[in-house]
Amino acid sequence: MAGNTVEVTDASFSEAVLHSDKPVLVDFWATWCGPCRMVAPVLEEIAAEHPGKLEIVKLNVDENPETAMRYQITSIPALKVYSGGEVVKTVIGAKPKPALEADLAGILA
Repeated sequence: MAGNTVEVTDASFSEAVLHSDKPVLVDFWATWCGPCRMVAPVLEEIAAEHPGKLEIVKLNVDENPETAMRYQITSIPALKVYSGGEVVKTVIGAKPKPALEADLAGILA
């Protein structure tokens, strides 16, 4: 992935997401998902514009089914924000940047 987001796997999810000291947005995605490809550059921009406030990581649901099943991901793209190891926000589907930033306003503030 390009520079501002990081790939996580079933093996690294707990350490990277659940034990992070700041909020983490997880983009649950797959290579065959058109809307996932549409939202990826938006997430890159948000990550670049808000360094230190929010980590953004990507989890490929095809390659990491264990984590996708654990969090009951049934449609993608699914964006979940974790804070203190808990899901605090869920956004389903691709959205334009202004809408996504509005959804994340409390976290990015």
